[in-house]
Amino acid sequence: MSLHTCTSEDMEKDNATLLTELILTGLTYEPQWQISLFLVFLVIYLLTIVGNLGLIALIWNDPQLHIPMYFFLGSLAFVDAWISSTVTPKMLVNFFAKSKMISLPECMIQFFSLAISITTECFLLATMAYDRYVAICKPLLYPVIMSNTLCIRLLVLSFSGGLLHAIIHNALLFRLTFCDSIIVHHFYCDIMPLFKISCTDPSINFLIVFIFAGSIQMFTILIVLVSYTLVLFSILKKKSLQGIRKAFSTCGAHLLSVSLYYGPLVLMYMRPVSAQSDGQDMMDSLFYTIIIPLLNPIIYSLRNKKVIDSLRKILKRNS
Repeated sequence: MSLHTCTSEDMEKDNATLLTELILTGLTYEPQWQISLFLVFLVIYLLTIVGNLGLIALIWNDPQLHIPMYFFLGSLAFVDAWISSTVTPKMLVNFFAKSKMISLPECMIQFFSLAISITTECFLLATMAYDRYVAICKPLLYPVIMSNTLCIRLLVLSFSGGLLHAIIHNALLFRLTFCDSIIVHHFYCDIMPLFKISCTDPSINFLIVFIFAGSIQMFTILIVLVSYTLVLFSILKKKSLQGIRKAFSTCGAHLLSVSLYYGPLVLMYMRPVSAQSDGQDMMDSLFYTIIIPLLNPIIYSLRNKKVIDSLRKILKRNS
Protein backbone atom coordinates (compact mmCIF):
# COMPACT_ATOMS: atom_id res chain seq x y z
CA MET A 1 0.00 0.00 0.00
CA SER A 2 2.78 2.44 0.90
CA LEU A 3 4.59 1.57 -2.36
CA HIS A 4 1.46 2.38 -4.37
CA THR A 5 1.06 5.72 -2.59
CA CYS A 6 4.66 6.65 -3.29
CA THR A 7 4.26 5.77 -6.97
CA SER A 8 1.13 7.94 -7.29
CA GLU A 9 2.89 10.90 -5.75
CA ASP A 10 5.85 10.45 -8.08
CA MET A 11 3.54 10.28 -11.09
CA GLU A 12 1.78 13.46 -9.96
CA LYS A 13 5.11 15.25 -9.66
CA ASP A 14 6.16 13.99 -13.10
CA ASN A 15 2.89 15.24 -14.60
CA ALA A 16 3.38 18.61 -12.92
CA THR A 17 6.81 19.03 -14.45
CA LEU A 18 5.60 17.93 -17.90
CA LEU A 19 3.13 20.83 -18.20
CA THR A 20 5.20 23.47 -19.91
CA GLU A 21 2.40 25.22 -21.83
CA LEU A 22 -0.53 27.30 -20.63
CA ILE A 23 -3.71 28.60 -22.23
CA LEU A 24 -4.70 32.28 -22.01
CA THR A 25 -8.48 32.60 -22.12
CA GLY A 26 -8.43 36.26 -23.17
CA LEU A 27 -11.08 38.90 -22.49
CA THR A 28 -14.15 37.18 -23.90
CA TYR A 29 -15.58 33.78 -24.76
CA GLU A 30 -18.20 35.30 -27.10
CA PRO A 31 -17.17 35.01 -30.80
CA GLN A 32 -19.47 37.87 -31.87
CA TRP A 33 -17.45 40.33 -29.78
CA GLN A 34 -14.02 39.32 -31.07
CA ILE A 35 -13.84 41.54 -34.16
CA SER A 36 -15.18 44.61 -32.33
CA LEU A 37 -12.81 44.17 -29.39
CA PHE A 38 -9.88 43.49 -31.72
CA LEU A 39 -10.48 46.75 -33.60
CA VAL A 40 -10.96 48.76 -30.40
CA PHE A 41 -7.74 47.51 -28.80
CA LEU A 42 -5.81 47.78 -32.07
CA VAL A 43 -6.76 51.47 -32.34
CA ILE A 44 -5.90 52.02 -28.65
CA TYR A 45 -2.51 50.35 -29.13
CA LEU A 46 -1.65 52.37 -32.23
CA LEU A 47 -2.68 55.63 -30.53
CA THR A 48 -0.66 54.67 -27.45
CA ILE A 49 2.50 53.96 -29.43
CA VAL A 50 2.16 57.04 -31.65
CA GLY A 51 1.35 59.28 -28.67
CA ASN A 52 4.19 58.09 -26.43
CA LEU A 53 6.90 57.74 -29.08
CA GLY A 54 5.80 61.05 -30.62
CA LEU A 55 6.19 62.71 -27.23
CA ILE A 56 9.68 61.26 -26.85
CA ALA A 57 10.65 62.54 -30.32
CA LEU A 58 9.21 65.97 -29.52
CA ILE A 59 11.22 66.26 -26.30
CA TRP A 60 14.37 64.97 -28.00
CA ASN A 61 14.19 67.46 -30.88
CA ASP A 62 13.33 70.63 -28.92
CA PRO A 63 16.23 72.05 -26.87
CA GLN A 64 13.75 74.10 -24.78
CA LEU A 65 12.35 70.84 -23.41
CA HIS A 66 15.76 69.55 -22.27
CA ILE A 67 15.00 70.14 -18.58
CA PRO A 68 14.34 67.62 -15.76
CA MET A 69 10.54 67.75 -15.98
CA TYR A 70 10.50 66.67 -19.64
CA PHE A 71 13.41 64.28 -19.10
CA PHE A 72 11.19 62.35 -16.67
CA LEU A 73 8.12 62.80 -18.90
CA GLY A 74 9.98 61.26 -21.82
CA SER A 75 11.05 58.35 -19.61
CA LEU A 76 7.42 57.85 -18.52
CA ALA A 77 6.34 57.83 -22.18
CA PHE A 78 8.96 55.16 -22.93
CA VAL A 79 7.75 52.97 -20.03
CA ASP A 80 4.09 53.40 -21.08
CA ALA A 81 4.93 52.25 -24.61
CA TRP A 82 6.85 49.32 -23.06
CA ILE A 83 3.89 48.26 -20.87
CA SER A 84 1.45 48.43 -23.76
CA SER A 85 3.78 46.52 -26.12
CA THR A 86 4.31 43.77 -23.53
CA VAL A 87 0.58 43.04 -23.23
CA THR A 88 -1.40 44.21 -26.25
CA PRO A 89 0.21 42.43 -29.27
CA LYS A 90 -0.23 38.97 -27.70
CA MET A 91 -3.80 39.84 -26.71
CA LEU A 92 -4.62 40.97 -30.27
CA VAL A 93 -3.18 37.76 -31.76
CA ASN A 94 -5.23 35.63 -29.33
CA PHE A 95 -8.51 37.17 -30.50
CA PHE A 96 -8.27 35.07 -33.68
CA ALA A 97 -5.74 32.39 -32.79
CA LYS A 98 -7.06 28.82 -32.93
CA SER A 99 -4.65 27.82 -30.22
CA LYS A 100 -4.22 30.27 -27.35
CA MET A 101 -1.30 28.31 -25.94
CA ILE A 102 1.67 30.12 -24.45
CA SER A 103 4.83 28.31 -23.38
CA LEU A 104 5.87 28.58 -19.75
CA PRO A 105 9.18 30.35 -20.65
CA GLU A 106 7.27 32.85 -22.83
CA CYS A 107 4.82 33.37 -19.97
CA MET A 108 7.66 34.02 -17.54
CA ILE A 109 9.31 36.49 -19.94
CA GLN A 110 6.04 38.39 -20.44
CA PHE A 111 5.49 38.72 -16.69
CA PHE A 112 9.15 39.67 -16.15
CA SER A 113 8.90 42.48 -18.72
CA LEU A 114 5.63 43.70 -17.25
CA ALA A 115 6.93 43.62 -13.67
CA ILE A 116 9.96 45.76 -14.61
CA SER A 117 7.90 48.36 -16.49
CA ILE A 118 5.04 48.62 -13.97
CA THR A 119 7.40 48.98 -11.00
CA THR A 120 9.55 51.50 -12.87
CA GLU A 121 6.44 53.57 -13.63
CA CYS A 122 5.61 53.69 -9.89
CA PHE A 123 9.05 55.13 -9.15
CA LEU A 124 8.84 57.55 -12.08
CA LEU A 125 5.48 58.93 -10.94
CA ALA A 126 6.95 59.56 -7.50
CA THR A 127 10.04 61.20 -9.05
CA MET A 128 7.91 63.46 -11.24
CA ALA A 129 5.81 64.52 -8.24
CA TYR A 130 8.97 65.39 -6.30
CA ASP A 131 10.28 67.35 -9.30
CA ARG A 132 7.07 69.44 -9.38
CA TYR A 133 7.35 70.05 -5.63
CA VAL A 134 10.90 71.41 -5.97
CA ALA A 135 10.00 73.49 -9.06
CA ILE A 136 7.00 75.19 -7.44
CA CYS A 137 7.91 75.29 -3.75
CA LYS A 138 11.65 76.02 -4.14
CA PRO A 139 11.97 77.69 -7.56
CA LEU A 140 15.24 79.52 -6.80
CA LEU A 141 16.96 76.30 -5.70
CA TYR A 142 15.46 74.17 -8.49
CA PRO A 143 18.50 74.24 -10.84
CA VAL A 144 20.77 73.33 -7.93
CA ILE A 145 18.61 70.56 -6.43
CA MET A 146 17.44 68.97 -9.70
CA SER A 147 20.86 68.80 -11.32
CA ASN A 148 21.60 66.57 -14.30
CA THR A 149 23.49 64.19 -12.02
CA LEU A 150 20.52 63.79 -9.65
CA CYS A 151 18.09 63.30 -12.57
CA ILE A 152 20.21 60.51 -14.05
CA ARG A 153 20.59 58.88 -10.63
CA LEU A 154 16.83 58.98 -10.01
CA LEU A 155 16.18 57.49 -13.44
CA VAL A 156 18.76 54.73 -12.92
CA LEU A 157 17.32 53.96 -9.48
CA SER A 158 13.80 53.77 -10.96
CA PHE A 159 14.79 51.23 -13.61
CA SER A 160 17.10 49.32 -11.24
CA GLY A 161 14.29 49.08 -8.68
CA GLY A 162 11.95 47.74 -11.36
CA LEU A 163 14.52 45.18 -12.51
CA LEU A 164 15.30 43.96 -8.98
CA HIS A 165 11.61 43.68 -8.10
CA ALA A 166 10.92 41.63 -11.25
CA ILE A 167 13.89 39.30 -10.61
CA ILE A 168 12.64 38.50 -7.09
CA HIS A 169 9.15 37.50 -8.24
CA ASN A 170 10.31 35.66 -11.36
CA ALA A 171 12.83 33.64 -9.35
CA LEU A 172 10.08 32.55 -6.96
CA LEU A 173 7.78 31.60 -9.88
CA PHE A 174 10.14 28.71 -10.70
CA ARG A 175 9.12 26.96 -7.48
CA LEU A 176 5.52 26.63 -8.76
CA THR A 177 4.23 23.65 -10.73
CA PHE A 178 1.08 23.40 -12.84
CA CYS A 179 -0.75 20.07 -13.07
CA ASP A 180 -4.45 20.46 -12.20
CA SER A 181 -5.17 23.14 -14.79
CA ILE A 182 -3.27 24.93 -17.53
CA ILE A 183 -6.04 27.49 -18.21
CA VAL A 184 -5.04 31.03 -17.16
CA HIS A 185 -8.17 33.16 -16.88
CA HIS A 186 -6.52 36.34 -18.10
CA PHE A 187 -5.43 38.10 -21.29
CA TYR A 188 -1.73 38.00 -20.37
CA CYS A 189 0.55 36.11 -17.98
CA ASP A 190 0.21 37.76 -14.60
CA ILE A 191 1.36 36.43 -11.28
CA MET A 192 -2.01 36.31 -9.49
CA PRO A 193 -3.84 34.12 -12.07
CA LEU A 194 -0.80 31.80 -12.06
CA PHE A 195 -1.09 31.42 -8.28
CA LYS A 196 -4.69 30.25 -8.70
CA ILE A 197 -3.79 27.28 -10.93
CA SER A 198 -0.56 26.27 -9.18
CA CYS A 199 -0.29 22.77 -7.71
CA THR A 200 2.38 24.09 -5.35
CA ASP A 201 1.23 26.15 -2.38
CA PRO A 202 1.83 29.79 -3.49
CA SER A 203 1.59 31.24 0.05
CA ILE A 204 5.29 32.20 0.11
CA ASN A 205 4.99 33.82 -3.31
CA PHE A 206 1.93 35.80 -2.28
CA LEU A 207 3.61 36.93 0.95
CA ILE A 208 6.59 38.24 -1.03
CA VAL A 209 4.22 40.04 -3.45
CA PHE A 210 2.36 41.57 -0.51
CA ILE A 211 5.58 42.74 1.17
CA PHE A 212 7.54 44.04 -1.82
CA ALA A 213 4.75 45.24 -4.14
CA GLY A 214 2.85 46.68 -1.18
CA SER A 215 5.91 48.54 0.13
CA ILE A 216 6.74 50.00 -3.30
CA GLN A 217 3.16 51.09 -3.92
CA MET A 218 2.69 52.67 -0.49
CA PHE A 219 6.10 54.39 -0.60
CA THR A 220 5.56 55.93 -4.04
CA ILE A 221 1.91 56.85 -3.37
CA LEU A 222 3.01 58.65 -0.19
CA ILE A 223 5.64 60.66 -2.09
CA VAL A 224 3.07 61.65 -4.74
CA LEU A 225 0.43 62.70 -2.20
CA VAL A 226 2.85 64.63 0.03
CA SER A 227 4.48 66.38 -2.95
CA TYR A 228 1.21 67.52 -4.53
CA THR A 229 -0.24 68.53 -1.14
CA LEU A 230 2.77 70.79 -0.51
CA VAL A 231 2.45 72.18 -4.04
CA LEU A 232 -1.21 73.08 -3.48
CA PHE A 233 -0.48 74.72 -0.11
CA SER A 234 2.36 76.72 -1.65
CA ILE A 235 0.15 78.06 -4.45
CA LEU A 236 -2.80 78.79 -2.15
CA LYS A 237 -0.49 80.99 -0.02
CA LYS A 238 0.18 83.23 -3.03
CA LYS A 239 -3.56 84.01 -3.28
CA SER A 240 -3.40 84.35 -7.05
CA LEU A 241 -6.73 83.30 -8.58
CA GLN A 242 -5.15 82.43 -11.92
CA GLY A 243 -2.36 80.49 -10.19
CA ILE A 244 -4.85 78.60 -8.03
CA ARG A 245 -6.94 77.63 -11.06
CA LYS A 246 -3.86 76.49 -12.95
CA ALA A 247 -2.58 74.50 -9.95
CA PHE A 248 -5.88 72.73 -9.37
CA SER A 249 -6.20 72.02 -13.09
CA THR A 250 -2.67 70.61 -13.44
CA CYS A 251 -2.45 68.80 -10.10
CA GLY A 252 -6.01 67.51 -10.45
CA ALA A 253 -5.23 65.99 -13.86
CA HIS A 254 -2.00 64.43 -12.58
CA LEU A 255 -3.70 63.03 -9.46
CA LEU A 256 -6.48 61.60 -11.65
CA SER A 257 -3.87 59.75 -13.73
CA VAL A 258 -2.08 58.51 -10.61
CA SER A 259 -5.37 57.36 -9.02
CA LEU A 260 -6.41 55.45 -12.15
CA TYR A 261 -2.99 53.78 -12.19
CA TYR A 262 -2.54 52.98 -8.50
CA GLY A 263 -6.17 52.15 -7.64
CA PRO A 264 -6.45 48.97 -9.77
CA LEU A 265 -2.80 48.12 -9.01
CA VAL A 266 -3.45 48.08 -5.25
CA LEU A 267 -6.67 46.07 -5.71
CA MET A 268 -4.86 43.56 -7.91
CA TYR A 269 -1.81 42.83 -5.76
CA MET A 270 -2.89 43.68 -2.21
CA ARG A 271 -5.99 41.47 -1.90
CA PRO A 272 -5.98 37.77 -0.98
CA VAL A 273 -5.89 35.52 -4.06
CA SER A 274 -9.15 33.83 -3.01
CA ALA A 275 -10.96 37.20 -2.89
CA GLN A 276 -10.22 38.01 -6.53
CA SER A 277 -12.64 37.11 -9.30
CA ASP A 278 -11.25 36.49 -12.78
CA GLY A 279 -13.46 39.16 -14.36
CA GLN A 280 -12.47 41.79 -11.80
CA ASP A 281 -8.79 40.90 -12.23
CA MET A 282 -9.00 41.56 -15.96
CA MET A 283 -10.88 44.84 -15.53
CA ASP A 284 -8.29 46.07 -13.01
CA SER A 285 -5.45 45.02 -15.31
CA LEU A 286 -6.96 46.85 -18.30
CA PHE A 287 -6.51 50.18 -16.54
CA TYR A 288 -2.81 50.04 -15.77
CA THR A 289 -1.69 48.05 -18.83
CA ILE A 290 -3.80 49.58 -21.62
CA ILE A 291 -5.86 52.62 -20.57
CA ILE A 292 -3.26 54.56 -18.56
CA PRO A 293 -0.49 54.26 -21.22
CA LEU A 294 -3.00 55.82 -23.64
CA LEU A 295 -4.10 58.62 -21.27
CA ASN A 296 -0.71 59.67 -19.86
CA PRO A 297 0.54 61.51 -22.99
CA ILE A 298 -2.76 63.43 -23.05
CA ILE A 299 -2.81 64.26 -19.34
CA TYR A 300 0.88 65.15 -18.96
CA SER A 301 1.62 66.81 -22.29
CA LEU A 302 -1.47 68.15 -24.06
CA ARG A 303 -2.22 70.22 -20.94
CA ASN A 304 1.35 71.56 -21.01
CA LYS A 305 1.90 74.90 -22.77
CA LYS A 306 5.56 74.26 -23.66
CA VAL A 307 4.75 70.91 -25.27
CA ILE A 308 1.87 72.42 -27.27
CA ASP A 309 4.08 75.32 -28.42
CA SER A 310 6.82 72.90 -29.46
CA LEU A 311 4.31 70.80 -31.40
CA ARG A 312 2.98 73.90 -33.17
CA LYS A 313 6.51 74.91 -34.18
CA ILE A 314 7.17 71.52 -35.74
CA LEU A 315 3.82 71.52 -37.57
CA LYS A 316 4.45 75.04 -38.93
CA ARG A 317 7.99 74.08 -40.00
CA ASN A 318 6.74 71.01 -41.85
CA SER A 319 3.86 72.86 -43.50
